[in-house]
Amino acid sequence: MQDKVGEKLDKIEDAITESSIWEQFIKFLEIQLYQNEADTIRITVGLLMVVGVVLIITTLILAMIKRLLSRRLPDEDKAKFNTVFSFTRWFIYVVVLLVALSGIGVNVTAIIAASAGLLIGIGLALQTLFQDIISGVFILIDQSVHVGDIIELDGKVGRVEEIKLRTTRAVTVDNKVMIIPNHLYLTNSLYNWTQNGKNTREWIDVGVAYGSDLRLVEKLLLEATESSDLVFKSPPPRVTFTDFGDSSLNFRVAFTVEDSFNVRIPKSDIRFEIDRLFREHNISIPFPQRDIHIIQQSDQDIKLKMNTGETESSSIE
Repeated sequence: MQDKVGEKLDKIEDAITESSIWEQFIKFLEIQLYQNEADTIRITVGLLMVVGVVLIITTLILAMIKRLLSRRLPDEDKAKFNTVFSFTRWFIYVVVLLVALSGIGVNVTAIIAASAGLLIGIGLALQTLFQDIISGVFILIDQSVHVGDIIELDGKVGRVEEIKLRTTRAVTVDNKVMIIPNHLYLTNSLYNWTQNGKNTREWIDVGVAYGSDLRLVEKLLLEATESSDLVFKSPPPRVTFTDFGDSSLNFRVAFTVEDSFNVRIPKSDIRFEIDRLFREHNISIPFPQRDIHIIQQSDQDIKLKMNTGETESSSIE
């Protein structure tokens, strides 16, 4: 009997101890960390723990969704999806945080009202940043620009190396890096040289003197263009007689190349060849000339003009 009574007492003592530990934990959760004067915002340890648990669960769910959606995407599209998803994830975090605070009794309306002025100021200061982010989302969704594309913006040409949410990084032919804010895509005209393919149609303009054999000029231009190994045979180069200029007959020879980013190299080779062939066949490339006529006047005419000027000035007075 004494043993049984002792066991029961031990159980009662353990129960009392456990209940005291639970009560202490409850008291710990109710510790108040912040409270404003109007008692509209009250932050406790338990509130922070609940918010932390909600954010952890949200993170796990988003990771699962991201893994399911990007599992079958190509590597190029995965990079774009990750960029868009990272922007969406932060928006979801804000929404979940507000919902969690509202669900546990925090007056979210008061928080938003109290920070409205600050949010407006931040929004005005970060207006360009938001434009860049929104433009970056549009670029990634409509796929107007891809990594590897050659683009021309504000007269500058570069090959796209990386597309981020706020900026695009491109490399010029001089191996200089261009950091392009994404909002420029919406406010400026963008030329994508390679959206329809890597092959592009290029041209060289040249003028010859009046009286030249035009068919010979056409033949020499085609010969100079076909001499370059970087020019495609199909479609073949083509020469067009563009205009009668002030001092020259203007021609354009068009050809197709694959690497338009480094097109300056075949263009230079073709120009060298054109100059050599024209010299061999006595075809001149004219340049603008102006004749200056100097009229000499006698001393008597100068004196007459000076007297006339003095008379006119005195009559005006």
